[in-house]
Amino acid sequence: MRNKAVFLDRDGTIIKEVDYLKNLEDLELIPGSAEAIGLLNKNSFKVIMATNQSGVARGYYDEHFVQEANKVLAQELEKHKAYIDGIYYCPHHPEVGDKKYKVECDCRKPRIAMFKQASDDFSLDLAGSYTVGDKAADILAGKKAGCKNVLVLTGYGLREKEKLVPDIKPDFVADDLLSAVNWILKDNKQSRDIQL
Repeated sequence: MRNKAVFLDRDGTIIKEVDYLKNLEDLELIPGSAEAIGLLNKNSFKVIMATNQSGVARGYYDEHFVQEANKVLAQELEKHKAYIDGIYYCPHHPEVGDKKYKVECDCRKPRIAMFKQASDDFSLDLAGSYTVGDKAADILAGKKAGCKNVLVLTGYGLREKEKLVPDIKPDFVADDLLSAVNWILKDNKQSRDIQL
């Protein structure tokens, strides 16, 4: 039996948006996000973080910094007995950076290479999975991957909500990650009840 997952964006969804996280001291959990991830852990969802990190291509920081920031995030979540099962990031950008990073890649959301890799790594049922993020690119990636999608109004969410058009409309709009997870748990229960 394949696993269900919730794909989470990082900046603006789990941690506060600071317009490119360049200092570890600026990494701060959005209130309720650790509790939300803990609820997913307890309800047998795989928690997958899939994040665009074009700050690498832009020269704001290197991949080592992204990995260090993700370690600090994991430590912060651990304090609340929550954890992320898999972490995937895209360091590329199609228009900026040196030739190593200035590429039209398949991993930068709204493309779905990170979703496909996670699906292979964790034996995921993408149709039974969810995506949560604060940008239209998160929602579009989730739709392309076959997931249900939640836009959170933290980070860039309020601004992005105004830009959404019918073909990338989320299944739900939530105030924050905790509200999103509460909706996901309710929606998943209803889906399960219907299947039974």
